[in-house]
Amino acid sequence: MEKNLTTGSVMKTVLYFSLPYLLSYFLQTLYGMADLFIIGQFNGVESTTAVSIGSQVMHMVTVMIVGLAMGAVVMIGQAIGAGKRERASFAIGNTITLFMALSVVLTLVLLLAVRLIVNGMSTPEEAVSATVSYLMICFMGIPFITAYNIISAIFRGMGDSRSPMYFVAIACVANIGLDYLFIGGMGLGATGAALGTTLSQTISVIVSLVMIVRQKADIRLSVQNFKPHRNTMAGLLKIGIPIACQDGFIQISFLVITVFANMRGLNDAAAVGIVEKLIGILFLVPSSMLQTVSALCAQNIGAGKHERARLTLRYASLIAVIWGICAVVLMQLEAEPLIGLFADSTEVIRLGGQYMRGYVWDCLLAGIHFCFSGYFCACGLSGLSFLHNSLSIVCVRIPVSFLASRYFADTLFPMGLASTAGSALSVVICLAVFQWVGRKNIR
Repeated sequence: MEKNLTTGSVMKTVLYFSLPYLLSYFLQTLYGMADLFIIGQFNGVESTTAVSIGSQVMHMVTVMIVGLAMGAVVMIGQAIGAGKRERASFAIGNTITLFMALSVVLTLVLLLAVRLIVNGMSTPEEAVSATVSYLMICFMGIPFITAYNIISAIFRGMGDSRSPMYFVAIACVANIGLDYLFIGGMGLGATGAALGTTLSQTISVIVSLVMIVRQKADIRLSVQNFKPHRNTMAGLLKIGIPIACQDGFIQISFLVITVFANMRGLNDAAAVGIVEKLIGILFLVPSSMLQTVSALCAQNIGAGKHERARLTLRYASLIAVIWGICAVVLMQLEAEPLIGLFADSTEVIRLGGQYMRGYVWDCLLAGIHFCFSGYFCACGLSGLSFLHNSLSIVCVRIPVSFLASRYFADTLFPMGLASTAGSALSVVICLAVFQWVGRKNIR
């Protein structure tokens, strides 16, 4: 499963590695999309709102786990690039130990705090009960969500982006089938959506473990590799914690925006929830580029090929910008028909179209700063990524969203622009920092 990413055409390597990543993200996005689509066919706005709010909370938990796992991707990638297999073995073993312990603690804490979370989201009264049920079941599946992301991070750090794609494909197919069984066949509503998501993750982890056992591994692990190693743990946390905090902070900002929408009423809440799912699809390419830049640049930096790493950043940014332009054009023309796939309420569709037309510009700008974030992480400077995202959220995204929700009561368009404005600040900061990094020759 190990692959060398430090030779050959840079553009071909970026495309070869990112396409399985892209498909993996697409399939993961189908989880929430499938839940919303299917529950929209069999239940009302209350259940749709419960699933949209609950899935946003779960998305926040998941992206923080993925962010923390970035430490594993970078450390394993740098070790592979440098040809230091023993160091890679310690990184893999310690990653497993760290994340398994984390998943147990996280599960217990979230189960105890579920009511506080639902109330903190200003969930409409009609959807409170269903949202609690959805989150309780999903929280119990966190160990399996964590296990999947550990396995994926290890494979990607070793240069293999295809195997995680197969694992998530299995989970996606299982999730759709189970949703129709639990929601359509058994009438379980939001509870059925949560059961489908949790069980599909479990099936995916079991299948991935079977595949790992059956194939010949390029790196051998011993019991010693699983014992906490100070330098290895420090490296994992040094890179992973800023990314996890950054991703968590970003998701908190989205949840705050959701709260602003929820306070405006059920239709606004449903519209924002649906658009967030559609935006998830549009952000597949920027997200894939971030992860691709991180993995490829980590190996190249480990091998001492810094110019190749910078070239990887340029090509990935170009791909992200081209995609962003296409997304903006598409959503300006076809926002309402796409939102109409998930709602039959004329008002929800109208509000969703307004929100989407402002929000979609974020896809263009975010693609740029996502690529820079991946490069900074590969350099071991993940704190820089945390810095620009935090500033954009605190200084622009949240305050602009609040003001828009308060002073533009009849439209969601200005609220959509809040995220775009935040990304614009991030791009400016990233360009300035990249120049600084180049001048200081920081590795």
